[in-house]
Amino acid sequence: MACLGVRMPTKLSFDIDAPRYDQTTYWGRAQHFFETTNPVNILARSHQLDAAKELVLRYRKGELRDRTVDEEELWRAKTLYNSAFHPDTGEKMFLPGRMSAQVPFNMVITGCMMTFYRTTPAVIFWQWFNQSFNALVNYTNRSGDAVISTNTLVTSYCAATGGALATALGLNSLVRSLPALVGRLVPFVACSAANCINIPLMRRLELTEGTPVETSDGKRVGLSKVAAREGIAMVTLSRIGMAAPGMVLIPVIINNLDRKGLFRKHPRLSAPLQVLLCGLILTVSTPLCCAIFEQRASISVSRLEPDIQRQVKNCDVLFYNKGL
Repeated sequence: MACLGVRMPTKLSFDIDAPRYDQTTYWGRAQHFFETTNPVNILARSHQLDAAKELVLRYRKGELRDRTVDEEELWRAKTLYNSAFHPDTGEKMFLPGRMSAQVPFNMVITGCMMTFYRTTPAVIFWQWFNQSFNALVNYTNRSGDAVISTNTLVTSYCAATGGALATALGLNSLVRSLPALVGRLVPFVACSAANCINIPLMRRLELTEGTPVETSDGKRVGLSKVAAREGIAMVTLSRIGMAAPGMVLIPVIINNLDRKGLFRKHPRLSAPLQVLLCGLILTVSTPLCCAIFEQRASISVSRLEPDIQRQVKNCDVLFYNKGL
């Protein structure tokens, strides 16, 4: 019989590499991404990240399963580990490219794009800066077993930057005689256009060769271009959805404050206020929009290529990784 007050070892047997929350429900996916994109994680010091990695790796090896370990502590370590280390290579990622850095970096970039949208030099600089940051994020989060080529990175970067600039500058010239609110929405349209160019170009290999599709138990069936197109479309919509709340609501708010004369009295308040509002909105919109579609998406076999349909006999649905 155990003595009172003595904490007995607890055998832990959960799968620490599986998501903590149910990914078949929207709220479960949202909880997962609220943890993944938590900007507080970028404040963790190097030794804290290394300690979290060591704890996760020791658990994977089975070294902690028969010891007294706090399950909640393990999940905190896993969250911190996921926030800083590449899932394929295990290497510590460059800080601006981490998912936990998306909110603080994007709030500054987006806020400045919406503040300095009237002059051509400002539009060129901030649209270029935004696409450079996106390229850095894409490179940092590239797949470990299917490295994005330098040619693909450069092509998508140049095309997205060119598309964003052409859209922003072209629309700015067209809306000069329209209400001020219309002009404030131009950065959102430009960013949306860039996403529609950048994401398909970054993943063009999937469009030409297909993305892997598999059965529910993980057995790979083949490569599908149909699934690739669907996955890329979902990712593009999610990215636009992340930007929409801030880049549409904030111009409405700022336009009303401007009409009331706030920025005539306090002109230096415009940029800090827009950056702050961006941060508040992105903290919520980023995980909520990442959660719209399941990471492991499903697709009906009847919609796939004939050669895949011929290989599948006893199931109606296959699965694939849609990407982020």
